[in-house]
Amino acid sequence: MNYTFLSATILLILITDPIGNIPIFANALKHVAPQRRPLVILREILIAFALLLTFMFVGEGFLRVMNLSELALQIGGGVILFLIALRMVFPPPSLGEAELLVEPLIVPLAVPAIAGPSALATVLLLVSQQPERRLEWIGALCVTMLVSAVVLVSAERIQRVIGSRLVTAVERLMGLVLVSVAIEMILRGIKTFAVQLRG
Repeated sequence: MNYTFLSATILLILITDPIGNIPIFANALKHVAPQRRPLVILREILIAFALLLTFMFVGEGFLRVMNLSELALQIGGGVILFLIALRMVFPPPSLGEAELLVEPLIVPLAVPAIAGPSALATVLLLVSQQPERRLEWIGALCVTMLVSAVVLVSAERIQRVIGSRLVTAVERLMGLVLVSVAIEMILRGIKTFAVQLRG
């Protein structure tokens, strides 16, 4: 799939899912002083950004070392996106996770809430398919992190204004869009594989 700057940015925003991360961040920061929460959120976003950026630069080498083809990455990335999207549309029942009594660091906010397996696979896929447009993908990632920062720093205000029901509805709508993107990735990968077999 050939992505544009806009489509890559939208895809990354859908995958990092800042709206869906609102409840996760709210729960993890429950025991952090209110005036410190924005700083913690920004720190976690910067950590996630650094990790995703690193994957953009070492991605091609990683594929070579692991002896993986771009086709395998595309189909595998599509499967991961599909599973993530299904969880957005049909969220699993809460298992009553233990509350964090200390300030979170890296886990679970930077990883896997923001820079999860699907986000890592996506940046790897973007760069491996069109490495000459790396600067565009870095720009798309910067915009994505900026959107995440604005949404998550304003999370409490957003929940008060639109309510938890609408937050859930938006997340499920994003999940439906992501399901379509994932299926398109898988189908294109299968089609390419079929062409290679015939050739």
